[in-house]
Amino acid sequence: MTPEAQILLTRRMPPPAERLLRDAGLRVDAVENDAPLPPAELLRRVRGVSGLICSLSEPVDTAVLEAAGPSLRVVANFAVGVDNIDVPACTACGVRVTNTPDILTDATADLTWALILATARRVVEGDRHVRSGEWKGWTPTESLGVELTGATLGIVGAGRIGTAVGLRSRGFGMRVLYVHPRANATLESDVGAERVDLDRLLRESDILTLHVPMTQENHHLIDRARLARMKPTAILINTARGPIVDEVALLEALRENRIDSAGLDVFEHEPRLSAGLSELANVVLLPHVGSATTRTRAAMSRMAAENVIAVLTDRPPPNPVN
Repeated sequence: MTPEAQILLTRRMPPPAERLLRDAGLRVDAVENDAPLPPAELLRRVRGVSGLICSLSEPVDTAVLEAAGPSLRVVANFAVGVDNIDVPACTACGVRVTNTPDILTDATADLTWALILATARRVVEGDRHVRSGEWKGWTPTESLGVELTGATLGIVGAGRIGTAVGLRSRGFGMRVLYVHPRANATLESDVGAERVDLDRLLRESDILTLHVPMTQENHHLIDRARLARMKPTAILINTARGPIVDEVALLEALRENRIDSAGLDVFEHEPRLSAGLSELANVVLLPHVGSATTRTRAAMSRMAAENVIAVLTDRPPPNPVN
């Protein structure tokens, strides 16, 4: 590791990343903003750096790689997904790409269940009603929601997070269906889950939850036609990536009550929402906080720094992508 090695942290990040990098003898340029760096600012600040720790909101493309120059050796994503990074271009330039898998599984699965319960039992809608001062007291027909016990949970993508979400269904006695390229022995043995095709899962699920990576094939995986195959009483949950769902088509389905409701932690063009989405009562909207627990974000920070230090000391990174 050369003494002039410098690392750019593109966002304000939880400890201990900056401390670990400095303790390893690296110079750190740590951005102290919560907003993503404007593209021109990123291109300016990345010049000559040896390592880059970035978030999903910063695209690392050919322009960034060219601006950084030959000194850049590692791009550490503060996330599991790497759809913001041109991995083939990094590989062609000899730049290692790393991510932060596993450690955010439980936090994201918990958040998924928070959205399931909030949508099924109309928690946010009820909270707004009480705060408004318009609530007149208990009535037999107010705020009727969806009962989870005995309902069918459909999981699209039974990887780490999808599996954790499925295992959490045990407390509700739910029937579990899942779509995945391979059989999931854990879900099948622990909750009696059944692997099915996507069309059947769409038709039979009361709760449909998405846990697939953002790839070209998964762009608008849930489109107008697939939304039309869902039950009118079904709930859609997305804690994966926004562009997996055609947000305009979802808005239409929610507005016309062709599905019951949705719980979204991610959006197709975040932080911008499709016009009218925030006005609907039958959708719960969260600001991309799936991994937002103190313990998980600190662990992600540590992992990102350890990946950078490993590459710059000529060791295999703990979490390689390429």
